[in-house]
Amino acid sequence: MPHVPTVAIVDDDEAVREALGDLLMVSGLACHCFESAADFLAARRSRRFDCLVTDIRMPGMNGIELIERLHDERARMPVVVLSSVLDEQTRMRALALGARAWLAKPVTDAHLLGALASAMGSAGPDTGR
Repeated sequence: MPHVPTVAIVDDDEAVREALGDLLMVSGLACHCFESAADFLAARRSRRFDCLVTDIRMPGMNGIELIERLHDERARMPVVVLSSVLDEQTRMRALALGARAWLAKPVTDAHLLGALASAMGSAGPDTGR
């Protein structure tokens, strides 16, 4: 049985999490949604994820801090940022830390799915747990 890629979605907006989760599932991907970076990090201890989609502005640990944490842990999991933040310095920081794509909300389904396919196609397994 072939491996079905699992995408983690971290966004504090429930409507965004639900919409992204539905899109990924009908596209043949498995996903787990988290309302905070802390929830995702806790789950990551016992689950394997093939890709992370994260927002930037979130209460508690923001998306940049989450990407920094994964970078510091040498995690190989590709990260795609999906955010309404238009700040160029923040975008450049995320990309410098290894984010594979920065997509602005709202994003088309095709653009998001293309970015995920590209990110997961160029990544090895996440062994940096």
